[in-house]
Amino acid sequence: MSELVKIVDSLENKISKLLHQLQMLQHTNDKLKEELVSTRNQMHLTEKTVFEWEQKYNSLKLANSMLGSNTNKTEAKLKINTLIRELDHCIAQLAE
Repeated sequence: MSELVKIVDSLENKISKLLHQLQMLQHTNDKLKEELVSTRNQMHLTEKTVFEWEQKYNSLKLANSMLGSNTNKTEAKLKINTLIRELDHCIAQLAE
């Protein structure tokens, strides 16, 4: 009978250790999930900022081309032609 008590005590001890380990792992998992959400939010903000700076850069490049800079004249002409085509398309739709 004493052998059975030892086995039961050993099992209880092991189960207790496993439960404690499970709680610790769940706590670690929760922390990692929070960190992941925070990192994803930061990544989205960074992507948004990069996109805004790229738009500002393209606008500045176009403005410099229109002011007489030789480096991007072709690009400026293409942009102007695109805008003119869009205006012509709008006028054609209004005329219908």
